[in-house]
Amino acid sequence: MKSLFKKHIIKISNFNKHEIQKIIELSLYLKKNRNNQQEIQYLKNKKIALIFEQESTRTRCAFEIAAIEQGAYSSYFGPGNMHLGYKESIIDTAKILSKMYDGIQYRGNDHNVIKILSKYASVPVWNGLTNKYHPTQLIADLLTMIEFSRNKNISEIICSYLGDASNNIGNSLVELAGIMGFQLNLIAPKKYWPDQKILNKYIKSNNIICTENINQGIYQSDFIYTDVWVSMGETEDAWKKKIELLRKYQVNKKIIQIAQNPKVKILHCLPALHDKNTKIGKKISNLYQFNDGIEITNEIFDKYNRIIFQQAENRLHTIKAILISTLTNIEKLKIY
Repeated sequence: MKSLFKKHIIKISNFNKHEIQKIIELSLYLKKNRNNQQEIQYLKNKKIALIFEQESTRTRCAFEIAAIEQGAYSSYFGPGNMHLGYKESIIDTAKILSKMYDGIQYRGNDHNVIKILSKYASVPVWNGLTNKYHPTQLIADLLTMIEFSRNKNISEIICSYLGDASNNIGNSLVELAGIMGFQLNLIAPKKYWPDQKILNKYIKSNNIICTENINQGIYQSDFIYTDVWVSMGETEDAWKKKIELLRKYQVNKKIIQIAQNPKVKILHCLPALHDKNTKIGKKISNLYQFNDGIEITNEIFDKYNRIIFQQAENRLHTIKAILISTLTNIEKLKIY
């Protein structure tokens, strides 16, 4: 995996199939070591800058804990507490941080920011989420599918994504399926299909379909994946039309029955509006008469929460693997 050393990870297609497979193998190895309390530190004294223009729970935790457990140092720059793009240009920020840090993580609304950062940084830049892509999430998703796929080959897996597929998860799923070869069914109103340029690049392989037909898309699925319908940066004024269009795409008991697969599993990248125990969940439920969750019902979330929370935990192991692979010459380490 020498090719990943000092490489930027901005989107899934920055990897090839072999590199993704190696990242998954390394993730499993690191996860096993951690679970056995046999952590080996490969990133001693590395310094990592964590830029979060958009708030985060899982991504921040995963990067910070990955750094700590691997012996690295990290500096957190939260919303509004650095000069990026306001008092100091993105170009200057990239150059300055490259002098002080070994790698830069960026999470924010505008994908163009990370494109500029990666162009002018002389150290690896990792995408922790932008409006267009979420590669670190998708590598964790793939690891989770492999762990729960009952020894199926990746190419035999059927993953159906239900809901708003026009977001960073939808775009990244298309890239991942296009590279790894599993069947991806994107089930959404046509208005909420992934970026057309990304679809055009990968849909020719015939393992990716977009459909509004729930029965067609869900049937025989191994995994049903969903995400919140209220995306970052959207105003409350935009909610009504979107939620009314997506209402019938809620993951619920009926959807599970349509799959006709007693071993089907549910994926959700979190946070999930599965009940009224959050301000936004309560607000949307009251405004639009949802009685049991928004994009997923509480009943289904609770039934499948083991895999959903393992999916979240896997962010830690896959991010460790990405950090090690891009910050070290992994071939010389002879890790496994």
